[in-house]
Amino acid sequence: MSRKIFGIILSVLLAAALLFVMLARVWDDLLVTIQYLDPFYILPAIGICLVGWIFRGWRYQIILGNLQVAVRFVFATACIFFSQTVNLIVPARLGDFIRILIIRHDYEATVSECLSSLVIERFFDILTVAFLGLVSLLFVLDVPDWFIPVILIPLILSVFFAIFLLFAGTFAVKNPIFSFILKMLEEVKTASLTKRSLAFLSTTSIIIWVLEAFVCLCVTLMFSEQIPFVLIMLAIVIGNLVKAIPLTPGGIGTYELAVAITLEIGGIAPAVATLIAVIDHLIKNVITLVCGIATIPYFGQWILPALADTVKKRVFRSTD
Repeated sequence: MSRKIFGIILSVLLAAALLFVMLARVWDDLLVTIQYLDPFYILPAIGICLVGWIFRGWRYQIILGNLQVAVRFVFATACIFFSQTVNLIVPARLGDFIRILIIRHDYEATVSECLSSLVIERFFDILTVAFLGLVSLLFVLDVPDWFIPVILIPLILSVFFAIFLLFAGTFAVKNPIFSFILKMLEEVKTASLTKRSLAFLSTTSIIIWVLEAFVCLCVTLMFSEQIPFVLIMLAIVIGNLVKAIPLTPGGIGTYELAVAITLEIGGIAPAVATLIAVIDHLIKNVITLVCGIATIPYFGQWILPALADTVKKRVFRSTD
């Protein structure tokens, strides 16, 4: 069996095992708690989540535009939907490679431009999430010790990366690989670190992640839980920073565990905290999956063979 196939199977089993352990430890209480499910709160959560996707699509459209790749808003949003749907199915964020294929196919963008757009998006996501987590820590007491490095390390690395970008254009190397990387970093700098770009990308990123927390807030209100918004924000931060480590497809299992642990800090019963975390992630993943599948006709018939070919090359190529 190929090592990469084994890695995929292992990551899926890990996700399933984490969810099983979480649910098993509070199963009796869950059977009682689940009766509180109410569409009156689920529907607003879905609406807020979709608004967040609108901002994601708008932000990515501007990022590509700053890289001289002019795309339509619908294309930018569909591109993210499809790539994130792939990330839900396979580990190691393979969907990001699909996004590169889509942009190159439809707009003939260069590889460096495509990679630069992903770097900018990830950079602002990580920086914003870590920043919101640091702010939340100021208002939440008695957090586990491991929360602090989980938030501070990405924040510090993001700051160092930004500083490095400022000097990226001063380096010159003959090695083609390093030359390509420096070219890409120069594109990242040009597209994201101007005053106008910095203001727009920072603002939209904050809106995106605050909306993520509001989705979770709707779910908590469904259970009549009075949870401070800063604690919910901290739970979303910890969940997404843990999820950023690609142990399972879409962070399934690891995200729910991190969010539930954080909510329990506020005195939320384990069964309620677990159900909030599971429903919150389920809403977001179902929307991603449904909208991602809906983008297939938009991109055309070529997209599925291209996806299959990419998976084959990156998963099935290496064998024991």
